[in-house]
Amino acid sequence: MLWDKPKCTYCQKEIKSDDVVYVKMRYPKRKGFTEIKAYLRNEGKFICEKCFNGNLM
Repeated sequence: MLWDKPKCTYCQKEIKSDDVVYVKMRYPKRKGFTEIKAYLRNEGKFICEKCFNGNLM
């Protein structure tokens, strides 16, 4: 899971570079973190644009 590619929570589509995604996560307690991709992968749930527009709206 550490090196897995990020996937959409709903459709399991792999998230690629320059894709528009939405991330569901809690606001971080810490400040000053540098590895944003790693933090998002560990703490967030990715939702692709198609699923976000179709399922949540």
